[in-house]
Amino acid sequence: MLTEINFDGIVGPSHNYAGLSLGNIASASHKGDASFPRAAALQGIAKMRSNMALGLAQGFLLPLPRPNHGLLRDLAVGPGTDRALLAAAWSASSMWTANAATVSPAPDTADGRCHLTPANLVTMVHRAQEWRDTQAQLRIAFADERHFAVHNAVPPSFGDEGAANHMRFCESHDAPGVEVFVYGQPGGRFPARQHEQASRAVARLHGLAPDRTVFIEQNPQAIAAGAFHNDVVAVANGRVLFTHARAFADQAAAYEAIRAAFPALEVVEVPEEAVSLEEAIRTYLFNAQLLTLPGGEMALVVPGECRESAAVWNWCEAMLASNGPIRKVLPVDVRQSMANGGGPACLRLRVVADPQTVDPRFMLDEAKAERIEAVVAEMWPETIAPDEIGDSALEKQVVEAREALLGVLALDQLLAPAR
Repeated sequence: MLTEINFDGIVGPSHNYAGLSLGNIASASHKGDASFPRAAALQGIAKMRSNMALGLAQGFLLPLPRPNHGLLRDLAVGPGTDRALLAAAWSASSMWTANAATVSPAPDTADGRCHLTPANLVTMVHRAQEWRDTQAQLRIAFADERHFAVHNAVPPSFGDEGAANHMRFCESHDAPGVEVFVYGQPGGRFPARQHEQASRAVARLHGLAPDRTVFIEQNPQAIAAGAFHNDVVAVANGRVLFTHARAFADQAAAYEAIRAAFPALEVVEVPEEAVSLEEAIRTYLFNAQLLTLPGGEMALVVPGECRESAAVWNWCEAMLASNGPIRKVLPVDVRQSMANGGGPACLRLRVVADPQTVDPRFMLDEAKAERIEAVVAEMWPETIAPDEIGDSALEKQVVEAREALLGVLALDQLLAPAR
């Protein structure tokens, strides 16, 4: 009974716009703005509910402990210290669970188990602090060692950013697939966060067959334009690769390499003349959830910003009229996440598994969604201004809000940071 489960990150109560992510154009452009954590979390829950309404299995991961006093101690942060370091310890960036881990489903691995490797996220200090707390959640959610293996992160200095740079092609989710790892080369305008050797290490850890594993270089022009992860310019599902024409360093060679391992590949390519690379990144057309619905149709869940772009929406309508493999385009409101550089795809980690083998506390249903919404509506800060980061009253509210959420979900074991 293997199926794809999307585990969305619940937006944490310390969600703020500190502009910490070099190369993330949206994050930089909103640096210093007031954030709206309550609205952000409610938007994310609404997206999860809309996916459940489509008949899809839905899970979630929890906000990590913030502020991270261990990081503040390690960096000796005090009065007069760069406020970016203080803000890093308050970051709610774990909401983007596409960076939580790389996942290889059981049909692809040598031992027939689903393997998960937390991403080390070493390129950015506000994200490098995440992996041990993320791993603690993964080890609870996927504790059944008959079905799952949860690894340690790849050691530094090889940067690994998780599923945001990983794609899988298959005839069906429960069939053996071909896994594609996309990496960047250093030396450009912005850091190339995914290192080739990290990708290769993950493939070895997961026991993937070399003839069903492909490594592709991301287009350095895309990274320079703000595509800090591959999922900003390409997304895959089943047989389909939905991609911008400038996603890969050698587009034709990328298609050829995937087809050599997966001959059934169907490419839906958006040409530069229809949607420029810059417009694709601004609207996050490709940072979308490409989903197979229960009836077999494929749907693309896009940010509402795509509906507001004439070029993007005209292309979407033309794509639907062409009767290709993608039959629905469904806009969702994740505006608070988008302002910090994360669309629908950033907010979810895809895990192919039997839902019955997952700890049920991490699986969403309507009753649980209502309980989560009630805690968020009551306890999440309505807004956070930049100069409030570090405020003791705000810290108390953030800590108590997360504790209340863990309490209603019976996950108090996650109260203390993992070390």
